[in-house]
Amino acid sequence: MSFVVNTPNGNIGRPLVQRLLQAGKRVTIISRKPESVADLVKAGARRVEGSMEDRAVLDAAFEGATALFWLSPPPNRPDYVAWSEGVAREAARAARAHGIGRAVVLSSVGAQNGSGIGPVSSLLPVEKVFQAELPHVYALRAGVFMENLLHDVPAIARTGSLFTMMPPERKFPLVTVADIAAKAAELLQDSAWTGHRHGGAHGPEHLSYPEVADILSDALGRPVKYVRIPGDGLRQALLGVGAPAWLADAMVELYTAAGEGRLDAAEPRSKDTTTPTTLAQFARTVLLPAVEKVARAA
Repeated sequence: MSFVVNTPNGNIGRPLVQRLLQAGKRVTIISRKPESVADLVKAGARRVEGSMEDRAVLDAAFEGATALFWLSPPPNRPDYVAWSEGVAREAARAARAHGIGRAVVLSSVGAQNGSGIGPVSSLLPVEKVFQAELPHVYALRAGVFMENLLHDVPAIARTGSLFTMMPPERKFPLVTVADIAAKAAELLQDSAWTGHRHGGAHGPEHLSYPEVADILSDALGRPVKYVRIPGDGLRQALLGVGAPAWLADAMVELYTAAGEGRLDAAEPRSKDTTTPTTLAQFARTVLLPAVEKVARAA
């Protein structure tokens, strides 16, 4: 089997490529900058230079491939929903033209609800365009990334607070990007699944934000309290750190939808959707050094 990964520089794409190479698989990666993926090329990846928006680049990358991992980049423009769908459609058509029959598409919990979910609104259309072109598509609907908590490091270090719009009773799945990459690698190498499927990557357990704060308090060795903020508070905070207004509005929409249950997983938790890394492990190995660094600099 030969695989294409469209985002080899990302927090999911890079460990995915590394896993596939370590398994002895042929991997093609798409990257604009050779220096950013030099280690992957040295390890055996074939690099195609250019943008995933360029059909000629897709044609060069997809030649001889049997399966594809597709990850839509984070929102980087006001029309990100239409842009993500358009780029994915061209990629799906190119994949079909080159005889690629299988794709694992990174999606999210809540994607089944379509529009009105901030950045997640872009993912159901992406799922659908691949399903329209390819016979075997697995939409991997991941939970909330534990790595998102890195954005909260300054507040945790300086005020001992975890600020969020999420209501205290709402529980959600938290998962590491490394575990998502491991699940994607497993799916790409498994030829037993067929058709159009949806599956989750849910971490070890669903947690509420007060429970997250309690776990962080224990793992970090310092008190962390859950503080609920209104939507306008989040919007002003994002604008204050330089986010464009369209992105701030999208994030408020996302958290509003999450609080209403529209980010809940359609796929029930099962052995297949449960991934191993706990929040406590992540907090001790990743968050703690980051928090201590900010605290020392204060």
